[in-house]
Amino acid sequence: MFRRKWVLVLGAVLVIAASVGTYFARRGDEGPSVAAETVQKRDLEAIVSASGKIEPKKTVNISAQSMGRVTKLAVREGDRVKAGQFLLQIDPVVAASAVRRDEAAVGAARTGLEQSRASLRSARASLDLARQSLKRQQELWQSGLTTRESLEKAQAEVDVRESDLGAREQEIRTREEQLLQQQAGLTSSQHSLAQARFDAPFDGIVTRRNVEEGENVVVGTMNNAGTVLLTVADMSVIEAEVEVDETDIPLVTFGQRARVTIDAIADQTFEGVVAEIGNSPIQQAGQPPTQQRTAINFKVVVTLNGDIPAEVRPGFTCTAEITTATRPQAVSVPIQALTVRELLYDASGRIIREPRPPAPRWRFGRSVEPSLAAAVSQEVKPGQKREETEGVFVVRGERAEFVPVKVGIAGERYFEVLGGLKEGERVITGPFDSVRNLFDGDQVKVNVPAGR
Repeated sequence: MFRRKWVLVLGAVLVIAASVGTYFARRGDEGPSVAAETVQKRDLEAIVSASGKIEPKKTVNISAQSMGRVTKLAVREGDRVKAGQFLLQIDPVVAASAVRRDEAAVGAARTGLEQSRASLRSARASLDLARQSLKRQQELWQSGLTTRESLEKAQAEVDVRESDLGAREQEIRTREEQLLQQQAGLTSSQHSLAQARFDAPFDGIVTRRNVEEGENVVVGTMNNAGTVLLTVADMSVIEAEVEVDETDIPLVTFGQRARVTIDAIADQTFEGVVAEIGNSPIQQAGQPPTQQRTAINFKVVVTLNGDIPAEVRPGFTCTAEITTATRPQAVSVPIQALTVRELLYDASGRIIREPRPPAPRWRFGRSVEPSLAAAVSQEVKPGQKREETEGVFVVRGERAEFVPVKVGIAGERYFEVLGGLKEGERVITGPFDSVRNLFDGDQVKVNVPAGR
């Protein structure tokens, strides 16, 4: 009785095993279930994405030009200012005193020059009188009415007056040089006094204020930077400075359109154009270029167009999507449909279709797919060669045929196809494991309607 019971159990197990084997065999005959999509024409855009920060086109750091104490401070960080508007003032007492001193020196030099000019006029008058006296003495000498002593005395007087005139003329030139020197000193002191007052260089925003009223500021030296008092930025023209990877930088050119999103401004996109492309890679701070082992990026500047919201501030993080190429109505395939296979080519470059690998072996509970390496077991004959080739699997009837394709630009979801496919053909897009393990000529079952 016990033996009969075990015979019945064994028979039931055999029946179940046969059913499972039949199921898997039939399922294998149908091939793997795949998704397919119809090849269509689409408008494609090749995008290079990069992140960076928002910066104004024009920024000025206002630094101290003279030592002193900040006596007046008229703006706060974030204030909007107009060109010429008063910003702050450093204690002007010392500079104003220097101006008054140099003004007095200029006045004294000018007075001395006027005195020298008056002396010059007096010397010229004396010379004229001496020459007239000499002329009379010469006439009297010719008439025999005067002595030689009187004639020689008159001649000596003319020589003395001429020498005195020359000295006065030289004195005037010296006075003029002194006046110019004093005027140069006055100009310098006036400039120093002007440096104590700071006005806005253009319309903009005070983006940084590093001092408070009453603080002392210092002047920069060779080894010590001067105090940066304020930073004023012209926010009328905003730029996005982004870092583009070295593999994408050859695709970026001047004037390309870009869409910029600012992290702090949600749900808003700004249009712009590429205005600057760096020729040298961005160097890491404190690290020599020869020791860098990080990714190489280049700076690209995108100038934003249109009105920029007032809440945008320098330093905001942003992302720029630069359109490097466009293809209207291009034949395209989904990116996930593209795969690589090693194909056998003859001497003329034609593809040699190789036999399928061995059929899958079934084991209890699972099926074992053969390795794709078995598909390349055919010996390469003279003149033939194997090459890795990009392509897609096209649904032909109930089978998948590998078709090499030449691709162009890559859009967000699709590749441009330059050759190898026609509009209307269906390409296998998934699942990923199925596309990876498919072999040319495999039977497939499409379970997704074409065109999706």
